[in-house]
Amino acid sequence: MFRPIVSLVALGIFLCASPLLTQAQKSSAPLLRELAALRDAAMADDYAYRQVAYLTQNIGPRGPGSPQAQAAVEYVAAELRKLGLEVRLEEVQVPRWYRGVETAELVEYPGQAPGTVQKIVLTALGGNAPTSAQGLTAEVIVAHSFDELKALGREKVAGKIVLFDVSFDQKKADAGNAMEAYGEAVAYRGGGARAAAELGAVGMLVRSVGGANFRLPHTGGSAPSGIPAGAVSAEDSDLMASLAKQGKVRIHLVLTSEIQKPVKSYNVVADLKGAERPEEIVVVSGHLDSWDLGTGAIDDAAGVAVAMEAAKLVQELKLRPRRTLRVIAWMDEENGGAGQGAYTAAHGGEFSKHVAAIESDFGAEHPLGFEAKISEAALPFLRPVQETLRPIGANLIKLTPYSPGADIGPMAKAGVPAFGLMQSGRTYFFYHHTAADTLDKIDPKELQENAAAMAVLGYALAALPEPLPR
Repeated sequence: MFRPIVSLVALGIFLCASPLLTQAQKSSAPLLRELAALRDAAMADDYAYRQVAYLTQNIGPRGPGSPQAQAAVEYVAAELRKLGLEVRLEEVQVPRWYRGVETAELVEYPGQAPGTVQKIVLTALGGNAPTSAQGLTAEVIVAHSFDELKALGREKVAGKIVLFDVSFDQKKADAGNAMEAYGEAVAYRGGGARAAAELGAVGMLVRSVGGANFRLPHTGGSAPSGIPAGAVSAEDSDLMASLAKQGKVRIHLVLTSEIQKPVKSYNVVADLKGAERPEEIVVVSGHLDSWDLGTGAIDDAAGVAVAMEAAKLVQELKLRPRRTLRVIAWMDEENGGAGQGAYTAAHGGEFSKHVAAIESDFGAEHPLGFEAKISEAALPFLRPVQETLRPIGANLIKLTPYSPGADIGPMAKAGVPAFGLMQSGRTYFFYHHTAADTLDKIDPKELQENAAAMAVLGYALAALPEPLPR
């Protein structure tokens, strides 16, 4: 999961009555009854949790191009066919990334006892060059910002391994600004290797982008640089930064990861056809791939599962939306976004008929509402959604100038109203991209709340008399 830093302006629940509302909006009692039925059905159902459990425990990690990713594609497609949706697999060429061996140890440092080394806990970052099988030994030089690295200059950086010791600001996350904290720190994971390589470094390490110090490394993507790159645990970043202040620190690093030839995979696309305007599309979605350290429960089996449940509940309650409700399980959100690119290539000419797109890719904590890249003129149309979700505390709508989801980004850029399920994110970055992203991190009741939010918004957008104004 990756999204840019956004400046959010809370709107929606503070709106007063508008004389511009249409008669259809004023006569929303039938829609409110349907939305309430969806909410209550979601809060009594464990379907989404069962889907997450199967994807994570029975199938496991779902790296793009892996056998597990293909098994997940086939499983989700089969489940959606059971619901009566029109399902197709749309081809995506995805990069196949192989992690390989990842070990590190300090072989020279101040105060070193004779004949000893210190183990460093780390993981490889996607997108960068491997070491040889024998590994790489070099001095560590520490930087706390890009400007600090630049000030060191090529003379001090060339031939060394750069460590970016930049902390994730957990206080921001605790205050409800987790994505802002992530955006500040993830810049070094994404661009650190390239910046280091430009000054002649032979490797790059970054302090893991996460909010809890469990000596867990956090993996993720990194811009190709031609040098090995890895993420070290927060504790090990502290260790190296402290020792480097005292004298020379040298590390032996083995990272044999590599990018293999692209392979064929698929987006799963499933339609519940609209009764009156089937050519108009409302997308509900999450991404099916995951990083390989954990089993991808919060990132993002939960998002796929709540999108699936939205369609299930509409079918079970025998509701008939005007527009087509389209479930998409995206492939390759984590390692380059090939799924969104393939969908845009196949359907970009139809984006004028995509009336809205929703993505869930921020875990499964209690939902507060939605981030939305929409016009202010669209807000009054969403009052039935807010009224329905108010009892479970999920009725905020916050406007953002950016897409609230990576995979729906091309649609948002084309002007399609775009929504992302919004959680507080206080604990999300404890586990994000780590071996601890597993099923036990999901509270079944909070997942039900997410399913309710997805189903209510998705159905409302498909059932409104007119599309949201753009």
